[in-house]
Amino acid sequence: MSPVIGIDLGGSKIALGLVDARDRIVARRRIDTDSEAGLKSVIERIAAEVEALGATRPARQAIEAVGIGAPGPVDPVSGDLLTLVNLPGISNTPFRRALQERLALPVALDHDAKVAALGEFHFGAGRERESMIYIVIGTGVGAAIIYQGRLIYGERNSAGESGHMTVDPNGPRCHCGSRGCLETYASGPALARHYAAATCETISGAEVAKRALAGDGTARDVLASAGRALGIAIASLAMTLNIEQFVIGGGVAQAGDLLLGPARASLKRYSFKAVSARVRVSASAMGQDAPILGAAWLARRKRIERA
Repeated sequence: MSPVIGIDLGGSKIALGLVDARDRIVARRRIDTDSEAGLKSVIERIAAEVEALGATRPARQAIEAVGIGAPGPVDPVSGDLLTLVNLPGISNTPFRRALQERLALPVALDHDAKVAALGEFHFGAGRERESMIYIVIGTGVGAAIIYQGRLIYGERNSAGESGHMTVDPNGPRCHCGSRGCLETYASGPALARHYAAATCETISGAEVAKRALAGDGTARDVLASAGRALGIAIASLAMTLNIEQFVIGGGVAQAGDLLLGPARASLKRYSFKAVSARVRVSASAMGQDAPILGAAWLARRKRIERA
């Protein structure tokens, strides 16, 4: 089996990995996204990095396909990027088709949360499960649902918008127009905002998690509040979907039990005992490699479909 390339297309950076037949990342590249330069520029720079990675492979092992995880919303069938608030330069573009034509290789593209979920499901914390829900905490909060090995998209490809589940109808106003969404408690900006409200100090959500690990009491309180909100959302998802493996990704998940302990407590409080007793909530095992490995898995599937 020939190598494939997995790509994590982010708002500020693009991470690429050459993945061998044993599903190991054997070479990496990283560049700035610079989406303001437009579609052609981004495609050309990605193509250059793909070619550089290809030059590192063993002789006679041609790259067989490329997979991409991209910020949503995306059309997983056409591979088009839709209206991307954080990437206006490549918003509403036929991204997959443009890269496929430039590389003359099969290219698969899907939402970054779904792609990371595939990496975690096949190679990380979900690899021995039939079903799994992956919740990623970053600038926002997103999720991907895998049931019996298949991603669930819903009727309009929007399944997994867990960041806008209401966990407190009297909670903070969310930018979506509602109140008390999970994202108002557990996203990176929310952690920063709650910490600033308590200390008058402005730091990032990732720094809040670091300070919590270092013993900062206020940071721990903020993470505990986020964990309780996360647990309410997990309880609702577990009761509705009867899926028992939850994996939490994103940098904040590295806080471990400071976040997940309160989440597990909320899960027990807000769901049937028979349900919560079987649910497992764990941090990502793959970390930043999950989207690259998930994209590589998607690329192999794309190549098989075209064969």
